[in-house]
Amino acid sequence: MFKNTEQVVTNAKFNPKTGTYWLFSGAIVMTLTIVGIPFAILHVLIGSIFVKRYIASLECTLMERKLIVKRGILNRVEKTIPLDKITDVGMVQGPIMRIFGIHGLSFETAGSASPGALVTMQGIVDAPGFREKVLKQRDRVVGDGSKREGDESVLSVLTEIRDSLKRLEGRANS
Repeated sequence: MFKNTEQVVTNAKFNPKTGTYWLFSGAIVMTLTIVGIPFAILHVLIGSIFVKRYIASLECTLMERKLIVKRGILNRVEKTIPLDKITDVGMVQGPIMRIFGIHGLSFETAGSASPGALVTMQGIVDAPGFREKVLKQRDRVVGDGSKREGDESVLSVLTEIRDSLKRLEGRANS
């Protein structure tokens, strides 16, 4: 059986205020309409039961070469994002998020089927710090861009092609 030897760099922790933010945001939207007010009350009462469980189910683990995101109560979803595919880690904090002291992080990848973020996470404690850790680890995996794995072999093949072309040009000119 395959054994994963990859080390955990860090695990994200989630702010319990995130659930309150979700409930409050939904209630605000519902109370904007007269018809939604009774639903807002139900939303808060029933939602408070599930929000705590949902937050407890959230996991975001930064490994040496990938980011693993797990969430869900009834329907568990797990996504693995290779760090070398991450193009950007966006950070958002709207006005209501500021009140609760939470941020949203969005992980965008190269080659995803749809535009925008592949994964979004709200409520990570010290989101700016976690974002920096992800970006630094991505840079370690990818390198600084000046020298990548296999560059020497590509360079030697290109050099051989150049030399062959010079020989062919020399024969054509003589």
